Amino acid sequence: MVRILRSTIIDAPVDRVWGLLRDFNGHEDWHPAVAQSEIENGLLADQVGCVRRFRLRDADGGLGQVLREQLLALSDAERSFTYCILAAPFPLNDYVATVALKPVTDGEATLWCWECEFEPPADRAAELTELVADGIYQAGFDAVRGLLSGAGERRAGRLRVIEGGQADVAAPAYASGAMMEGRGIVLTAHGGPEQLRLQAVTAAPPGPGEVRIRQSRIGVNFIDVYCRTGYFDLLSPPGVPGMEAAGQVVDVGANVHHLLPGDRVGYAAPPVGAYADLRTMPAAHVVPLPDDIDDETAAAGLLKGITADFLLHRVHTVKPGDWVLVHAAAGGVGLLLCQWARALGAKVIGTVGSAEKARLARDHGCAWPIPYREQDFVAAVMEITQGRGVDVAYDAVGADTFRRSFEALATFGHLVSFGQASGDIGPVDVAGFAAKSARLSRPNYGHYVADPNDLRASVDRLFAAIRCGTLTVAPQHRYPLAEAAQAHADLEGRRTSGAIVLLAG
Repeated sequence: MVRILRSTIIDAPVDRVWGLLRDFNGHEDWHPAVAQSEIENGLLADQVGCVRRFRLRDADGGLGQVLREQLLALSDAERSFTYCILAAPFPLNDYVATVALKPVTDGEATLWCWECEFEPPADRAAELTELVADGIYQAGFDAVRGLLSGAGERRAGRLRVIEGGQADVAAPAYASGAMMEGRGIVLTAHGGPEQLRLQAVTAAPPGPGEVRIRQSRIGVNFIDVYCRTGYFDLLSPPGVPGMEAAGQVVDVGANVHHLLPGDRVGYAAPPVGAYADLRTMPAAHVVPLPDDIDDETAAAGLLKGITADFLLHRVHTVKPGDWVLVHAAAGGVGLLLCQWARALGAKVIGTVGSAEKARLARDHGCAWPIPYREQDFVAAVMEITQGRGVDVAYDAVGADTFRRSFEALATFGHLVSFGQASGDIGPVDVAGFAAKSARLSRPNYGHYVADPNDLRASVDRLFAAIRCGTLTVAPQHRYPLAEAAQAHADLEGRRTSGAIVLLAG
């Protein structure tokens, strides 16, 4: 049995280092040997038992050999995790490793210990010991040290490396200080779509922790309607609505280390201001886009896909065999919920507004689309489930469906109310939920993306699901930026299905 123990001091606070290493799927961002990584089966990247499948870089910097590793334990209190190798192209038999961090010098630096045990063939023990100690551990130490000191850099979500596997130490580029002019949609007063006007806007140079983006595609979501009407207190006129877009970095402010000018990026987070071809915003919630995710896919899918991710994996963990009811199953979030729930092994029922939308929902994983204008959905659910009801109902419609969604639940069912497209649900008799020992959740999108680590985990799962074909994300409707008001009118009038994007570039 071979045992390897390596340690180093990283000149950064322990919580900052832990924030980087804790993501079991994040090593493609910092380790120069890792080219591409994903968590299998849509699990959380910090969920004990999850498996990451990743490719090493080959000699030319392309995709090389595949490994699979499983997370065995993780402790935020101890700032440590343990993992094992399930499959590898070289004989690291029974390999188990632990990463552990401790603060030193009053928390201003970090002691990082990385140790493992494995059983190599006798004739390859020296070779494999060197591979692990230098090619994996020491290379990882050097890359993270450079990245957190500001000397290293990540590009398109991965650390850029030069020959020899060392971090490129080019200095980060900061903003020039000049204002830039563009076009944007300005909300002149809370009210109807007619309050959205195309006007000239300016984007200030990014300050510390900020990034300036030239945007090509902008996502339209129902939360934008709530901001426009004043139902959500996120936008005070005059101001620019929107929370989702994709484009290219123009320049970055000081203390931004994960983005560079020229990077393709996307975001789906507050503050509002996405309906413009140019904007400056906090960089913490802006993510690099991999080469296989284009701008239109990102703008159509980030906010809706992150929403579907936390609804299915965090608010209610959908399991194989669950009965799931999705309202507005042909909508932007609805189509993703149907596809992803089916991939998780659930039996999916959905409500739709027309025969055309029923076909679209069925094509995206909804086995039983119910046209609610023609058929009582509660009666249909009970018939389909043979009187049992559903384990979870995802309801973004609100006033028109909320109370009847409860009627469609099974005993111990879970009603997840995450929107109110038809109006406020009003006062709720929570005591009445005891009739089915049911649960009620009202998740807030902002809470689920507030922590950049949670956001990154959601984005990783979303991109992995798109990459492997579990999810198809493509806008069903495209409007020029100047026609944002028409996009809102069509969305509210239920004349759209799937995702909507505005064309800004």
